[in-house]
Amino acid sequence: MPVYVSFSADIAPQSTETLIAVMGEQANKGVKEVYLMLSTPGGSVMHGMNLYNVLRAFPFKLITHNVGNVDSIGNAIFLAGEERYACAHSTFMFHGVGFDLKQGIRLEEKFLRERLDAIMQDQIRIGSVIRDRTNLDEGKISDLFREARTKDASYAKSVGIVHDIRDVNISSGDPVISLVFQR
Repeated sequence: MPVYVSFSADIAPQSTETLIAVMGEQANKGVKEVYLMLSTPGGSVMHGMNLYNVLRAFPFKLITHNVGNVDSIGNAIFLAGEERYACAHSTFMFHGVGFDLKQGIRLEEKFLRERLDAIMQDQIRIGSVIRDRTNLDEGKISDLFREARTKDASYAKSVGIVHDIRDVNISSGDPVISLVFQR
């Protein structure tokens, strides 16, 4: 019997560590299959890549299901699933990596070069996950980053982001863990 985990939150330190802890508990219990119902506006690339790698390492079969929006770094996390599904009305949003400036930051060449290098390395990492786990080539992935567009479930199926479009079907008695975070 699968365990269903509902995650609808930003990708941030607290949410990432909480999800890893819950997944770790399932691994420690010997659960064979975890069904991650995911909706996220994205967030921290560092925490998202950490989550992707840790999710791929667990000994159970991970099924990911887009139940709303999977945006930004959430796409890499979603792709950790061995099987991947999307609800008919769910979406996937892609864009290039960026950074926010704090008020009072002085922009100098050294700072800008460091930031640009970090952005390009993050895009390479995210792009390699997308390339490895879908039917998209590097050119199409670059287009996704540049276009900054939202794609529907049909598009996701056509390029191998999801294996099928379907609703989540939780049977009576299946355990459901809902992660709730303060906003």
